[in-house]
Amino acid sequence: MLKYTRVYVWVAFSFVILLFHCSLANSYENFEVAVYCRAYETRQMGDPNWLQPRWDELAKQVHVDKVYLETHRDMIIVDEVTIEKAKKFFEDRGVRTAGGITLTVNERNRFQTFCYTQPESRQRVKEIIEYTARLFDEVILDDFFFTNCKCESCIKAKGDKSWTQFRLDLLEEASRELIIGPAKAVNPKVTMVIKYPNWYEHFQGLGYNLEAEPKLFDKIYTGTETRDPVRSNQHLQQYQGYLIFRYLENIKPGGNAGGWVDTGGMSYMDRYAEQLWLTLFAKAPEITLFDIRQMQRAIRDSDRSPWHGQQTSFDFDEMTKPIQLEDGKTVQPTTIARAAGYTFEQVDRFLGKLGKPIGVKSYKPYHSTGEDFLHNYLGMCGIPMDLVPEFPTDANIILLAESAEFDESIMDRIKGQLVAGKTVVITSGLLRALQGRGIEDIVELEYTDKKAVIRDFVLGFRGTYQAKSDILIPQIKYLTNDSWEEISCLASGIGYPILHSADYADGTLYVLTIPENFGDLYNFPAEVLTRIKETLTQDLYVRLDGPSGVALFVYDNDTFIVESFLPELVDINIVVTKQVSGLRDILSGEMLSQSTAPSNRGMFGRRRGERTRVVFNTQIKPHSYRVFQCQ
Repeated sequence: MLKYTRVYVWVAFSFVILLFHCSLANSYENFEVAVYCRAYETRQMGDPNWLQPRWDELAKQVHVDKVYLETHRDMIIVDEVTIEKAKKFFEDRGVRTAGGITLTVNERNRFQTFCYTQPESRQRVKEIIEYTARLFDEVILDDFFFTNCKCESCIKAKGDKSWTQFRLDLLEEASRELIIGPAKAVNPKVTMVIKYPNWYEHFQGLGYNLEAEPKLFDKIYTGTETRDPVRSNQHLQQYQGYLIFRYLENIKPGGNAGGWVDTGGMSYMDRYAEQLWLTLFAKAPEITLFDIRQMQRAIRDSDRSPWHGQQTSFDFDEMTKPIQLEDGKTVQPTTIARAAGYTFEQVDRFLGKLGKPIGVKSYKPYHSTGEDFLHNYLGMCGIPMDLVPEFPTDANIILLAESAEFDESIMDRIKGQLVAGKTVVITSGLLRALQGRGIEDIVELEYTDKKAVIRDFVLGFRGTYQAKSDILIPQIKYLTNDSWEEISCLASGIGYPILHSADYADGTLYVLTIPENFGDLYNFPAEVLTRIKETLTQDLYVRLDGPSGVALFVYDNDTFIVESFLPELVDINIVVTKQVSGLRDILSGEMLSQSTAPSNRGMFGRRRGERTRVVFNTQIKPHSYRVFQCQ
């Protein structure tokens, strides 16, 4: 498996390759691909009759740059002879190898991890680390370097600390004394990588320390799998596959080595492909396919989606066409590995044309919780989010969810932004948390213990709009003419604020009322979402007007992606705040011409400070994306 040097003939060569769905000896231009091998499979790699056919089948369908060979999982240790045979097998084929470790005692027993207070357990972890670091120059820890142990030893060691603080301290110490120190002692040049799973809001409760660990480890890695948002137990929204990578990249800039996706929980193969391309939209330099066993899963006719046949971004029929290999032979796709390869080939065509991802800054302090995973719901409503671990004083507009209350200085920071003439948007959850902590110095709003069931929304002179279903919201009280309803909702003739504003010094504070069920944000009328986006995306050069379920990914070089997660064709407006002659679809070459310019009006006829906007009308196919360049 040789890599071709990027030379000037590459342009012509790439064109030929694309006609045949890519000659798989060639690497992708804008990212690398790795495959993870669990200890269960790695231990069989000493047998070439087991490994050879499986690898040959996989490598025909997706290009792979690296494999992670796991040495330990569930108390299984792969012997050194087998590891060395596997390393040679892959290296002989031009594929790099790295080590992998899963620190579980029994993954099937509710992810039973090692106990980091018992001496025997600690010694076992240290030995596993030393063994693996001696064999590899790069080692990654899979999801399970956390602790959920509450044995008598841990109870005694915890003392008066909370479980969260105890585990944060314990795992920081273990990172130094059991992981990094021993690894560097046996192999000073080893690169130690910690891979974080997808439940970032709750890391601290089990010892994942996003404040300390990224500084200790050479690199971090991101679990970007979200699976099915409804049927899976986690109910993670699709947008999280993008947002979590950007969040961890903001924690360790340049040190987030990649994203990681498995095949779990997909109803249709499109859902698997979406997870892959969202990871790449976030600019992950490497993407890991978990795992070599899952890559052997056969393609089935039932993997087709109800919307197949519409030339969507993941085209099942195109994906299953024969692949032309480097030697001129063709092979028929057989496994899910081809879905990955096909997706990578499509994204690699344009990824290099995109700049650095940007979005609405939102501050989430380390080890914080509150309105968990809300930012992903907002992302699914078309608001580009940029989650950061430090307060972004340089941003002209910021969004603060309830988790911001964990910063003891948050009220001073909010006031500082407002005095500087900037805009702060807080959620109703944060309003509740800040009552009695100084929010009253800015505006006298009250988050009451009362609720309202609403369906009708009022946008001043823009009209009245109806939600898709009844929505339960908290009731917020305010003083007439001291602050202002930007968006109202009605219940039996009584109005409540959904978006509320108050002036303070030279700045403006907004309060965004969040439904009791975050999923009800998707039931907001498109016109209401547009008004919310007008406020939150003021500093971005592009805005997306349309229903929920359509996301916007913005980059700093006048390029952006619009993706629909809806099962039907959808009409949208793309609103650009700069003077442009048109928008070019990077994939098709189509030029979009300007439609109509919206009037800049609000409740009393004019939106304060709103810039001239240029509007483009277009459509997005089901579960598809379009990539645009401002002209």
